[in-house]
Amino acid sequence: MNVVLLGAPGAGKGTQASVLTAELGTVHVASGDLFRRALQEQTELGLLAKSYMEKGELVPDEVTINMVIERIRKPDCAGGVLFDGFPRTLSQATALDEKLLAEGRAIDKTVYIEVPEGELVKRLSGRWICSNCQVPYHAVSSPPRTAGRCDACGGELYQRADDKEETVRERLKVFLSQTLPIVEYYERQGKLLRVDGNQRIEDVAVDVLRLLRAETD
Repeated sequence: MNVVLLGAPGAGKGTQASVLTAELGTVHVASGDLFRRALQEQTELGLLAKSYMEKGELVPDEVTINMVIERIRKPDCAGGVLFDGFPRTLSQATALDEKLLAEGRAIDKTVYIEVPEGELVKRLSGRWICSNCQVPYHAVSSPPRTAGRCDACGGELYQRADDKEETVRERLKVFLSQTLPIVEYYERQGKLLRVDGNQRIEDVAVDVLRLLRAETD
């Protein structure tokens, strides 16, 4: 089974991806990991992507998609793939379908982990990090024993610019503008599975697996 995992920043995609790949026996294909590996190994596509990045330009969709296709051609992907972080736009989704069709493959299902915006803001803007040892904390789910100080080393906690509330809200706005057309695209194809992400991690995983397995029975 080839599955696309969608969800806003803070929805818990990374955690669910780990659970799903273990349970379903699929390979986790994350676009960020592909870029890092291609750059480290200095593959032809990796060097091509690097040439755009060094100029401060976005890597063209064609390069990214070819990198994805190159990865899923490897033997370990024969049993299925979980796509995480890709596609990010409608044009990438349609181009990916075309490329997969040429490979005799297709996206079977798309899982969309839905979390209310207010909860996403709370999850993301509550993150703090020790300036000394980099241990992460969360104002709600894992606060330090002493406000503003690291439990491990006593270092001062700070908040990354990306985690400040105004920045978080802007990130979510960009995500929704790019992702809702993808959600509608897969919904029209009858491939979309919506999951309530505003519950315990374990319960989200149970719901996702139940829906996916119902599709294969």
